[in-house]
Amino acid sequence: MNQKELKEFLDEKVIQYNNLDFIESDPVQIPHLFTQKEDIEIAGFLSASIAWGNRKMIIKNSHKMMELMGNTPYDFVMSHSEENLAGLETFVHRTFNGQDFAGFIKGLQHIYKNHKGLEAVFAKHQQQESLQKSIHEFKKIFFEINHLPRTKKHISDPMNGSAAKRINMMLRWFCRQDTKGVDLGIWQTISPSALSCPLDVHSGNVARKLGLLSRKQNDGKALAELDSKLRELDPTDPVKYDFALFGLGVFEGF
Repeated sequence: MNQKELKEFLDEKVIQYNNLDFIESDPVQIPHLFTQKEDIEIAGFLSASIAWGNRKMIIKNSHKMMELMGNTPYDFVMSHSEENLAGLETFVHRTFNGQDFAGFIKGLQHIYKNHKGLEAVFAKHQQQESLQKSIHEFKKIFFEINHLPRTKKHISDPMNGSAAKRINMMLRWFCRQDTKGVDLGIWQTISPSALSCPLDVHSGNVARKLGLLSRKQNDGKALAELDSKLRELDPTDPVKYDFALFGLGVFEGF
């Protein structure tokens, strides 16, 4: 199909999947549990951080994370004791364990206490058509404090060639002004036009079949290629097409 037909096809699929029904089977439901901005941010960051593998298990373990923090994530991050952190030891999601969870709580506290919060860190380093430098700088700041070396692998770095799927997904949740109510749009200082598609196996395979992506690996170079094509289709809201690519791959086996 030509570019006009491709855009019409994908726009239809965005309408089909970018609606409230999407929430019930997606980890975006976790930040939707909260109303305070900082609670939404921390819930979104933590649930996005474990968003790989079986989606039901991701959602189940994300709920467990919230329960272990007394369902008050910001209060827990800012005022936890060592005893509270010891209570996280039982947590495990694939290779992310209780020690990593405790490390993430400390890293988040550092961000809120010393760097004016998550939005400020990402906004400070944004570029006009990319947040990949923001992700790189965020990771550096997050791990400025003492941490276990093993925990660093749980935040991807685009400057090392990663597509950083999980953080790009979180940024979509926070920055995209979604009239359909899926993405939360709580950040006003970052334009949705700078967002990158959360590239994974499903969206990558669909993108290749549609001629949006030629690179074989789902890495940083593939992300740049896909972003470029999606910006041609909609320069103001390119990552809305994540709904189309993901829906086609996961729900339709396209």
